[in-house]
Amino acid sequence: MKTNEMHFKVESFAVIILAAGNSSRLGSPKQLLPYAEKTLLQHAIDNAKESRANHVIVVLGSRKPLIENKIDHDEIIVVENLNWGSGIASSIKAGVNALKEIPTETDGVILMVCDQPFANAEILKRLVHEQARSGKAIVGCSYQNTKGIPALFHKSTFSKLLSLEGDTGAKKLFEKYKEEASFISFQDGGIDIDTTEDYKNLTK
Repeated sequence: MKTNEMHFKVESFAVIILAAGNSSRLGSPKQLLPYAEKTLLQHAIDNAKESRANHVIVVLGSRKPLIENKIDHDEIIVVENLNWGSGIASSIKAGVNALKEIPTETDGVILMVCDQPFANAEILKRLVHEQARSGKAIVGCSYQNTKGIPALFHKSTFSKLLSLEGDTGAKKLFEKYKEEASFISFQDGGIDIDTTEDYKNLTK
């Protein structure tokens, strides 16, 4: 049987929040920017919890002590990525490896970042629902003529996630394994916070 003919099941899942970057274009840690009476990172953490994930893993790197001190540690696992400067792939690996060390096995993982403010619990739940409907090993989001995260990956793809290098993120897997992927529409998915102007537009 070909892989693309298989129907994968994700009955339990984890969320990995990739938050190790140094916000070089912004000049200050975007993780700690105020948003919705919280910080961007805490907003992401709370939505991950609300998605009914079995585990929430937060990958930190640059300015870890400062950022770690500002988040609610209840029901989350904080992982340090010492190689954060090498690109987002290192954070994906750190998160997936941490998940694999948890005794209770999960069927899949959702990758998300903290600077997509509209990536809420409803979007994460829709990924899970689409995976159940389609049976695909990969379910991503479609927005602004591109495909990206948040995205759900069945455990059968973990080795593919661990093979990523440098600044190559999940998008590469969407392209390489098209027949194994399905997508949901996420209208505001293209709104992210990389610059001061982005943040001003979000909060005005």
